[in-house]
Amino acid sequence: MSGNLGEFGRIERFFRPLAANFPGALGLTDDAALLSVPPGRELVVTTDAIVAGIHFLPSDAPGDVARKALRVNLSDLAAKGAKAAGFVLTLALPKGVGDDWLKAFARGLGADAKTYDCPLLGGDTVYTPGPVAISITAFGTLPKATMVKRSGARVGDHVIVTGTIGDAALGLKLRKERGATKRWKLDTTMRRHLLARYLVPNPRNALAEALRRNASAAMDVSDGLVGDLGKLCRASGVGADVDVARVPLSKAALAVLVADPKATETMLTGGDDFEVVATVPPRKLKSFLAAARRTGVPATGIGRITAARGARFLGPDGRPLRFVRTSFSHF
Repeated sequence: MSGNLGEFGRIERFFRPLAANFPGALGLTDDAALLSVPPGRELVVTTDAIVAGIHFLPSDAPGDVARKALRVNLSDLAAKGAKAAGFVLTLALPKGVGDDWLKAFARGLGADAKTYDCPLLGGDTVYTPGPVAISITAFGTLPKATMVKRSGARVGDHVIVTGTIGDAALGLKLRKERGATKRWKLDTTMRRHLLARYLVPNPRNALAEALRRNASAAMDVSDGLVGDLGKLCRASGVGADVDVARVPLSKAALAVLVADPKATETMLTGGDDFEVVATVPPRKLKSFLAAARRTGVPATGIGRITAARGARFLGPDGRPLRFVRTSFSHF
């Protein structure tokens, strides 16, 4: 079916089933939802939007678009140490988006909502003359006064990053530059890895509890490791020295680096990693790394927090690297 059911018909068919198992969503029949917070816990709220042509391509599979929209928000909750509790969705759609697209979108969204135990609570659908735009506000809970802020880093803390850095930024370049695969001498597996990392993030929610118990500060890496660690340092009033050689890279990213050493800047500043950068006091490092191993989330020490101001990324000669820009910015 490729017709148009109208706004309320679309909600009824595609999105009401996603909220059926959560009583507080009220069957998506009201203007609001009910979200209970157990005694002794607090609510964490985050919101992110993705827009066609900026965060995904119009040709991307609708299910992948849905997963990215939810996962970039889940990544923020993970970095705060919060357990996902639900989300609301706003869809801005041009007339060309039919019911087949929405059916696939809702299927992908529902699968991730179930996987991450984060139910749909409500939202809105509106018309736009421009490209598809998707905004999600996600809610999480945690014990009172335990949220991991950006402002808690202290001198001597270890700087830790999860997963690998730079894959998504390289994946975007592959999509934009036809000759990049050949220039970087990537095999099929490497190319697929980089493209997948841009298309659908892998939020580190499995590590949320370990971050809450052990990290002094944390944030997700959405706009590039250099810029985001710089934001954390500014919020905490500290500096950081990072050994670039210790920043974890995938096999595909290492292959790119061999072919094009200048790609280091793209990897460190390009964004869309949706990993977590955290600071961990020395006395808690062993506990944190052990927890990371138990959850299966790779975690790597890349530097230390210093008394200076700003994050320095040190090259092989020990000198700070200079970047044309430190992070992705919309403006």
